[in-house]
Amino acid sequence: MKVRPLFDRVVILSEEPEAVTKGGIIIPGNAGEKPLFGKVLAVGPGKFDKGVLVPTGLTVGDRVLFNKQSGIQVKIDGVDVLIMTALEILAIV
Repeated sequence: MKVRPLFDRVVILSEEPEAVTKGGIIIPGNAGEKPLFGKVLAVGPGKFDKGVLVPTGLTVGDRVLFNKQSGIQVKIDGVDVLIMTALEILAIV
């Protein structure tokens, strides 16, 4: 996948929620919530603040936590990914 996000944007591959609970209960596809964790696939160089480039602090391969409504879902090379700004990421796990 050759994607280079601009400014402080990040490309994230969402983790699929488990279809079976620890107790063995199967969760139907429409009952599961949108995943909140993902893996960083690409990171932009950062954003400019008063003419100085400020890096995002994220690296490729980081596992991150984000809000349900964050980002824009797009399909790149047949893979569904999220593109969001670094500000929308809540934590590195």
